[in-house]
Amino acid sequence: MAALGSAARLFLFARSSVGLTLRRRSTAAALAQNAPPESQENRKPKTGILMLNMGGPEKLEDVHDFLLRLFMDTDLMKLPVQNKLGPFIAKRRTPKIQEQYSKIGGGSPIKHWTSMQGEGMVKLLDETSPNTAPHKFYIGFRYVNPLTEEAIEEMEKDGVERAVAFTQYPQYSCSTTGSSLNAIYRYYRNRGERPKMRWSVIDRWPTHPLLVECFAEHIRNELLKFPEDKREDVVILFSAHSLPMAVVNRGDPYPQEVGATVQRVMERLGHCNPYRLVWQSRVGPMAWLGPQTDEVIKGLSERGKKNLLLVPIAFTSDHIETLHELDIEYAQVLAEECGVENIRRAESLNGNPLFMKALADLVQSHLRSNESCSRQLTLRCPLCTNPTCGETKAFFANQKLP
Repeated sequence: MAALGSAARLFLFARSSVGLTLRRRSTAAALAQNAPPESQENRKPKTGILMLNMGGPEKLEDVHDFLLRLFMDTDLMKLPVQNKLGPFIAKRRTPKIQEQYSKIGGGSPIKHWTSMQGEGMVKLLDETSPNTAPHKFYIGFRYVNPLTEEAIEEMEKDGVERAVAFTQYPQYSCSTTGSSLNAIYRYYRNRGERPKMRWSVIDRWPTHPLLVECFAEHIRNELLKFPEDKREDVVILFSAHSLPMAVVNRGDPYPQEVGATVQRVMERLGHCNPYRLVWQSRVGPMAWLGPQTDEVIKGLSERGKKNLLLVPIAFTSDHIETLHELDIEYAQVLAEECGVENIRRAESLNGNPLFMKALADLVQSHLRSNESCSRQLTLRCPLCTNPTCGETKAFFANQKLP
């Protein structure tokens, strides 16, 4: 969940570091040598990569619309009389969420980081995969502009031949990646049109070697900032957005995929420190996947473990869950209340060049595979209650690739 806090706490799965923590050989080609370099904006792409994520409001005035779209997303949550209750909750919650965004600079940086990551990715792809070039990235957010549907329109207008829906959540959940893929399917279904582009999807990548190395690198860097005599005693807390147990019990693969990422990262680190996988952003009275991050911080502190490193393992860019929930609510307020000696948060992957290399490698390998999606995507959750999921999976699985 590359990407999901207080705003995301409000969606039933959808919530730097605080030191307590970016040719042709012809006359035309000869003239082109003196032309300005082609930019992301004016190039005619052969391959379009749609970077899918939840998104976040860039300005305080965007918060209400963000929450409204979130609470109206039936793929994410089912509310009684949702067309009335959703707008009511969004309006009621807007002031509090605006206050929290004001504490992290007035808005989410996720678009900034996604743009930087996309630029780095397509630059590498143009160099390493000339047969699928030129490449262009598009941002498709679920709840703020640029919306997924707007990005698809732009891709169709640009004349993209090969379209890759690339989830920015490394670990798959029906509530995150699933919702974004459903939005692509509905775009065409609601218009009664067939895509002009050939679609495929990178639907999960929890154990990609470069992703694992990025996390390991950031953990190593942060461990070195602890006092040397405390370093071996640091407990690493891998924190991921939680899920309601009702979703888990339907067979959602997210918990096992997050666990797989944690296992690979700790193997890469040689199991250098004790660790736990914990879950954040629970909301409401229903049962959620645990243990909860804040409760673990309290429990470890009571047991004498007062040196802690928080690692956002399901988020690849900073947003409200890292900058407010982890950095302020936990690493400042809660840690002081619990008497924690040293607590730090590993930097998100953000502008790490190695992470951009990981993204490019994922796309290049996917294009070479000539597969429309993973085998896992074709399997619905055993107790799935959303018929659109099956239609979406069939849409991608049946795409005809050359």
